[in-house]
Parts: sequence; structure tokens; C-alpha cells
Amino acid sequence: MKRRKVLFVCTGNTCRSPMAEAIFRAEIKKRKIKFVDTASAGIFAEGSTCISEYSAKCLAQLGIDFSQFKPRQLKHKMIESSFLVICMTNGQKELLNGFDNVFSVSEISGFEIPDPYGMDFAAYELTAKKITQAVKLIIEKYFAAEQSGAKTKN
Repeated sequence: MKRRKVLFVCTGNTCRSPMAEAIFRAEIKKRKIKFVDTASAGIFAEGSTCISEYSAKCLAQLGIDFSQFKPRQLKHKMIESSFLVICMTNGQKELLNGFDNVFSVSEISGFEIPDPYGMDFAAYELTAKKITQAVKLIIEKYFAAEQSGAKTKN
């Protein structure tokens, strides 16, 4: 079976998309879904050097190690080589128009993932909860059949 990558995209690749990548990776591992990889990138990530402190703290609370993470600038090749590209907001999706594999979280879940940058830890915790909900919906929509060993209809 061909490997498929899910790419999560936000603005700076320091808060939301790294949490989405880590939570998605943990969830597919827990569900024993194979042949699915994940990554994240930022539309304006140049100059970013690490995951935000509060994002790292949220992931640690969830028992997810993300200490080796390094922010990455989004490139066209990343989009083209991904099975799914999931943007945190509709505005970010609009910036990437022209690609059939790009969706916003709200298209799948009915809600956006607002940027917690500059806010308190409680805002990051709420963001992590929303991302967890969205990740579960993404898996159910695109990868649920693989949990039972059946082939996904795409």
C-alpha cells in the first residue's frame, strides 16, 4: 500500500500545526493505522526556530513528546506530495487555492482553530482540545476503514 501524508498548515508553524501534527501522529499510532505519515508547515514560518512554549506544554500534558520539532516554511512541493493538506483556518486555505487536496479544518469539523499566539496557557489548552476533536474527525472521514483492515474509498 502506498504511504499517504497528511500535512497540517498554520501561519508560523509554532503553535497550532505542530500540535495537530503531534496529536494526529499519536492518534494514528494508537489506532494502529499504517501507511499514513504526518508533517506540518507554516505559510509564514521563516525565522521561526522552535515550537511555542505553551504548545509544547500542552503536548507534554497529553503525553506526546515533540522535543525534536523544528518549524518549516511551507513549500509547493510539500502540498503536491501530500494526500491531504489541512489548514487551521479558511483564510489559510484561500491562500493555497488551486490545489485539490487542500482543506480547512472547518470544512471537515465545522469549526476553525483560532491562533492562540500571545495568549495565556488556557487558550492553548482550548486549542489543543479543538485540534484533538478535529484530528479524530479527519481520521474518521479519511482513514476509518483502515482501522478494520478494509481499503479506503477515495
